Amino acid sequence: MKALVYLGPGKKALQERQKPDITLPTDAIVRVTHTTLCGTDLHILKGDVPTCGPGRILGHEGTGVVDKTGPAVTAFKAGDRVLISCISACGKCAYCRKLMYSHCTTGGWILGNRIDGTQAEFVRIPHADSSLYRIPEGVAEEALVMLSDILPTGLECGVLNGKVQPGGVVAIVGAGPIGLAALLTAQFYSPAQILMIDLDDYRLEVAKRFGATAGINSANGKPAEAVMKMTGGRGVDTAIEAVGIPQTFELCEEIVAPVGRALKVILTA
Repeated sequence: MKALVYLGPGKKALQERQKPDITLPTDAIVRVTHTTLCGTDLHILKGDVPTCGPGRILGHEGTGVVDKTGPAVTAFKAGDRVLISCISACGKCAYCRKLMYSHCTTGGWILGNRIDGTQAEFVRIPHADSSLYRIPEGVAEEALVMLSDILPTGLECGVLNGKVQPGGVVAIVGAGPIGLAALLTAQFYSPAQILMIDLDDYRLEVAKRFGATAGINSANGKPAEAVMKMTGGRGVDTAIEAVGIPQTFELCEEIVAPVGRALKVILTA
């Protein structure tokens, strides 16, 4: 099978690899139909993730069709269309029982990190019963693949941890996929304002169509001033950083109000 392989900092290649097979009874083999790139993959390629070594197949997001299951898998069978979670969870350890799946003692963020990932024709999924989700009939996989990591990262790490509330003011720095996911899901909690900050006018226009109350182009180097003007000098209740560089997180710290929350949501785990 063909797979995208990390070869060391700044190096990658499309290689021919052997199709994975069942290793543990709880495994499933999935034929990948859709996958995506994550900011975390870019950090790996830069050499920023020491747990991911050269030779690793990248990727932790995707949809596919179950090809084979281990004897302990009961929730899925060959032919099932499934969504692959970016986090593998046993569902039984102390952390999983506290719903802290990313800290699973035998799982967590392992796909495309500690074990081979989804940017290949086939992938082995550990703890398949609790790490795969059946795709309903008629649902477009091109859209559903965003639920592997991108949309829940924006929702959980940004909106829920940021405690977005009715009447609050939210600023989202970065109008890429994660920033837009945070924008869409923040609206479930009825904030009074959602300010989107980015360098690209087209992205800001898309954000406005998706529900942002204002777009701020930070190319002039003065986005904090613009935010303070829009908030009467108070700042925002929740500042969500969705770019992944020090400058944008520093901006979040500048614009967050006293007892507000500044959150970084770009990484998977």
